[in-house]
Amino acid sequence: MRLAYLPVIAAFSFMVQTAQAFEVEEHYVHRGLGDEVLRIISTADAAAFNPIITAFQQQYPSVTVDYTIASSAQVFHALYNEGAVFDLAISSAMDLQTKLANDGFVLTYESEVTETLPSWAKWRDQLFAFTQEPAVMVVSEDDFVDRRIPMSREELITMLRENPETFDGRIGTYDVRISGAGYLFATQDSRNTDSYWRLTEVMGRLNARLYSGSQGMIKDVAEGRLALAYNVVGSYAKSQLATTPGIRIVEFDDYLSVMLRTALIPKTAENVARAGDMIDFLSRLNEREDVIAQTNLPPINALELENNSASRVIRLGPGLLVFLDRMKKETFLRSWENSMEQK
Repeated sequence: MRLAYLPVIAAFSFMVQTAQAFEVEEHYVHRGLGDEVLRIISTADAAAFNPIITAFQQQYPSVTVDYTIASSAQVFHALYNEGAVFDLAISSAMDLQTKLANDGFVLTYESEVTETLPSWAKWRDQLFAFTQEPAVMVVSEDDFVDRRIPMSREELITMLRENPETFDGRIGTYDVRISGAGYLFATQDSRNTDSYWRLTEVMGRLNARLYSGSQGMIKDVAEGRLALAYNVVGSYAKSQLATTPGIRIVEFDDYLSVMLRTALIPKTAENVARAGDMIDFLSRLNEREDVIAQTNLPPINALELENNSASRVIRLGPGLLVFLDRMKKETFLRSWENSMEQK
């Protein structure tokens, strides 16, 4: 059964932004055969999530899926400050999702399916992880033809210091002031290694270019504007690998931060039943090899993490709230700006 897939034109997005203070990047309506609507706000781009919606509608053909894409910071703002009406919120920013749950903006959901998730893949029956995505480095093969690719942060620091003429202005990383995922990865780096601040200082001296998301970094590496991009979301890099010649994904062997993409049901939800059905569908993503192949989203797999000693899962829970404390965040960002020489 083929359901209609309709991108919503920019004028509609403008009207959404006018009615709400949060910023919408893209908006799509996947038409079902009935009048029921499931409204989702998400950080996942259309290419990654469209196959999931299509597979979900094969099980629930009567449901129209209204899909809004926004940055992780804007997803949080929409729910926390605007009280926007959505049935499901999906985000890569685990800390912001945790704060929504901790501060009472999320409904509890339980099912036989969610009970099968590992304990580290859910929190208080309010946050549910459905992917495990490492933060990786993406490099341009042209810039590493005769140069050994660094496999640790210490090796990366050494390489950058010894080759300023090659890497000046050609390093990409997140602007952690505006990227929720970037801020999450940066704070986890600062916890995991003393090398983080030295690496940040080196990148700052080499005039690193700052981005709001992974896609722009990967594109600029592929097109030769960057030699490397640091802390890119691995699933986005993998999805472009097959169609983007000249790039390579590097998983560091000192440690590998693994982000959990999570789903939650906002307290403003109007279609809680179908939101629960989608959470169950996402929780069984590891059973859908066809969908995994189309999305390149790695599903929850405890065994895979156990087999990679470098993997460090970012844990759901109140520990993620530490760097959301206003004073701690201001201090962190001030230190980051000083290291990156950003004002």
